[in-house]
Amino acid sequence: MSNTITLSNRLKSLDALRGFDMFWIVGGDSLSHGLSNATNFRFFNWLSLQMTHSRWNGFTIYDLIFPLFMFVAGVAMPFSIGRRLEKVQEDERRAEKKKIYLKLLKRCIILILLGLIINGDLAFKAYDQTRFASVLARIGISCFIAAIIYMNFNWKQQLAILLSILVGYFLIMTLIPVPGFGAGVLTPEGNLSGYIDRSILPGLVLRGSYDPEGILSTLPAIGTVMLGVFAGLLLRLPDNKCTPTRKATFLLAGGIALLIVGLLGNFVMPINKNIWTSSFVIFCGGWSALLLGIFYLIIDVWKFDKWSTPFIWLGMNSILIYLVSHGIIDFGSSAKYLFGGILDKIPDIWQMTFLWIGIILLEFWFLHFLYKRKLFWKI
Repeated sequence: MSNTITLSNRLKSLDALRGFDMFWIVGGDSLSHGLSNATNFRFFNWLSLQMTHSRWNGFTIYDLIFPLFMFVAGVAMPFSIGRRLEKVQEDERRAEKKKIYLKLLKRCIILILLGLIINGDLAFKAYDQTRFASVLARIGISCFIAAIIYMNFNWKQQLAILLSILVGYFLIMTLIPVPGFGAGVLTPEGNLSGYIDRSILPGLVLRGSYDPEGILSTLPAIGTVMLGVFAGLLLRLPDNKCTPTRKATFLLAGGIALLIVGLLGNFVMPINKNIWTSSFVIFCGGWSALLLGIFYLIIDVWKFDKWSTPFIWLGMNSILIYLVSHGIIDFGSSAKYLFGGILDKIPDIWQMTFLWIGIILLEFWFLHFLYKRKLFWKI
């Protein structure tokens, strides 16, 4: 744990958006399923369907959660790394960069190891049952590479690199033939990313024919982080050069533009989270920019921020609550122990809903406890 974060210097909307994103992973999704089952209301039925991943091509709200988190990580880079580099003289910058590189590399390695823990791989199962790829590993690797790009190239060069990644991934996936299938076969069995996963990825390939956090599909994920970097560069502009309202407007307009480009790109390369297609990167970047623009406008520009406080608690300990909710602390058993008597008196059809309300309340109590004591787990 670390208590070195200065709360007054942070962009509230960024922490709130990160927390809002994480909410759907640590209980919001299950709560929506429970409400759908209990009420059969059209909205909750729709939300429940949206809280599942697309089977292959297509897009649901749940597909946005992971790329939104990576986008937000990119937004934070100009604030964290940029501020750190600005504090040193030009002749000290190279030494400072080396320190940052080492810190980033350490963070990347830790996230990869934590991903193995989440996968249950430290139980030392058989090699063919050990999954090395993970959500946390993709975050670590993508953010590490995107940060190096950010520190060593100006924004125009960064844009050129981003376009090269997206176009290059499209060309690689559509022009390089897969044995037994040929080129450009974007099916679970016939796509190049899946073939590389089956051929190179050690241990277990999660979906058999491909891994959603596989090797080649991590390349465009770097682009997701870089889109966030551009948003962060915009938000860091001095207010006398670009007012907060204009920043929010640019984010909203940019988000709409990316959505249109992503939808058009869908006709060329389908929007697909499983292999993180270039159109998926652009489309999710559009939604991410829109959400950031809305949160920034409401929270940091209009100062209407009280409602976002619980999300800020979550957002400032996002990796910790992700780990905790995936087995380190059994909030489900705790909720049953604390609220079991009440749950027994509730009709069966409502028990799942109220159980998840109890779990979410416990999680937020835990996060509030840490926030009040300024205990934040930074990697």
